[in-house]
Amino acid sequence: IITLKVIGSQWYWSYEYSDNLEFSDEPLIFDSYMIQEDDLAIGQFRVLEVDNRVVVPTNSHIRVLITASDVLHSWAIPSLGIKLDACPGRLNQTSMFIKREGVFYGQCSEICGVNHGFMPIVVEAVSLEDYLTWLKNKINFDFNV
Repeated sequence: IITLKVIGSQWYWSYEYSDNLEFSDEPLIFDSYMIQEDDLAIGQFRVLEVDNRVVVPTNSHIRVLITASDVLHSWAIPSLGIKLDACPGRLNQTSMFIKREGVFYGQCSEICGVNHGFMPIVVEAVSLEDYLTWLKNKINFDFNV
């Protein structure tokens, strides 16, 4: 089981991977912001692409914990059948099990203020081997900067 903590904030998402103790003493924490239209590469989707994707392995149980730092948000990825409310001061939970590799797009689905429409979510499901490589590289980059 992999635990992913999701924190909704005006106008971005933060993610914490805490089950990586074999690679680091600290959890992996990063923010995920929408890529502005002027910065998109060819083939990327406007208002849906982010600078830091959530990466998870396929065929693995993922425990998702969610909260918010400011106002109500909702972490919704329709193609995965997930919509989980993020409430300040509360911890909500669900799970996901993705059987195939791919990229899954979602957005905040709780009207949370003026930039509510600019809080995309991108989950990339990869093989376990690719996930472990991503995790090692992400930890080494984040802690060596």
